[in-house]
Amino acid sequence: QVQLVESGGGLVQSGGSLRLSCAASVTIFSSNKMGWYRQAPGKQRELVATVTGTGRTSYADSVLGRFTISNVNDKSTVYLQMNSLKPEDTAKYYCYAMRFGTDYWGQGTQVTVSS
Repeated sequence: QVQLVESGGGLVQSGGSLRLSCAASVTIFSSNKMGWYRQAPGKQRELVATVTGTGRTSYADSVLGRFTISNVNDKSTVYLQMNSLKPEDTAKYYCYAMRFGTDYWGQGTQVTVSS
């Protein structure tokens, strides 16, 4: 069982920055990945960004150039640096891990961007 613990959400003004962190209880090996999804009220959960154990990244078009995902060397912690935040980025952000074919989710952390 993989436990994911998120931190770093909050309230920020439009144009501001936040950094989200997610710590996994196990190491994510090269064949697996971690990332972030988000869900706004009344909308479906959507991909924000992912990173594999080998460092390959993927981003949603809506955050490309503004958000950066990274993981530390032990591959058990992932960060999401969010810059130039917009009100439409307001959502609950969920940490995600896929390990040996099984998906795991964190409890979510709220990000609110005021205009």
